Amino acid sequence: MDLLRALFTRRWWWATLLVVVMMGVMARLGFWQLDRLQERREANAALAVSLAATPLDVAGELPQDVESLKDRLAVASGTFDFEQQLVLLVQNWQSSSGVHLITPLVLPGGDTAVLVDRGWIPDDQVNPQGLARYEVAGPTTVEGPIALSQVISRNPNAAPEDPQSEWYRVDVAAIQQQLPYQLLPFYIIQGPESRDTLPYRSLPPVDLSEGPHLSYAFQWFIFSVGLGVGYLALVHKTLQKSREK
Repeated sequence: MDLLRALFTRRWWWATLLVVVMMGVMARLGFWQLDRLQERREANAALAVSLAATPLDVAGELPQDVESLKDRLAVASGTFDFEQQLVLLVQNWQSSSGVHLITPLVLPGGDTAVLVDRGWIPDDQVNPQGLARYEVAGPTTVEGPIALSQVISRNPNAAPEDPQSEWYRVDVAAIQQQLPYQLLPFYIIQGPESRDTLPYRSLPPVDLSEGPHLSYAFQWFIFSVGLGVGYLALVHKTLQKSREK
């Protein structure tokens, strides 16, 4: 009781208030991490369902929420338009520099296309003769996960005024401005993986882990309790020294 009364005396009340506030902040951060953990679990569950779903035919009706399509397996049939092919710069493969081939796949009807990341080639192949080696004639079908547009800038005027064949981002809206047909608002990373023949393809890893949120939550709770216990120990020790004098 003496210890509890001492916490609110003139000497200690301000320190007690500060410690209580700091403990509350730390505890709140712990609960925030638990909220993040729950969000992560819900996102993982949705992603697992998406990965297990039948491949989405992009020529059919698409959901309004484009972001919900991220990592969804998709299938598209059409003809590659190599005259409008782009290269994605500064792409590495096992420490070798190169580019990714980004090619519009024109869907049946000719008025709609979807960009396809067809894989990696080395920098020394980025010339008309080199690029021609990787052209695929006639109708083709590609399958792979959906990737969202990599926005260069939210300012629509930031897109290049003149057509570009070299890009640092797969910004679908910006690329749209130089193409004669309507692009779907995402692109497809072509599979299956190819590591023996160019263009090399590697599908992006899918992370279904829960992340560090639970351990972070425990850390914040431990910090909160530890601060309180440490403060009580300090006050108790100080009171004991005062009585011994």
